Amino acid sequence: MLSKIMEDFTQFIHPSQWDNIKTDKDCNYSKLPELLAKWQNPREADSLTRVQDEVEETKVVLHNTIQSVLERGEKLDDLVKASENLSEQSKMFYTQARKMNKCCSWT
Repeated sequence: MLSKIMEDFTQFIHPSQWDNIKTDKDCNYSKLPELLAKWQNPREADSLTRVQDEVEETKVVLHNTIQSVLERGEKLDDLVKASENLSEQSKMFYTQARKMNKCCSWT
């Protein structure tokens, strides 16, 4: 933070003019309050912190998405099992109904 302020200050007021500055009124550097306000929020000021925060947010979103996909996969597996069970039961019903029809049929 200090190095960035120093860079900006030296661009605004050349070091050769520093000897002429005796009081705060002699220094016309108005960007300091703006920079200090910016640095109060580290996420605003430091691009690395901002990128890390964005990566963390993306990780959370990806984790939630993967979790929901896995849950959907489990639900699909349950549906497949139920479908197979229903198919087996319908085959058993069909064979028993044929046996009953053969037994009771008078043709």
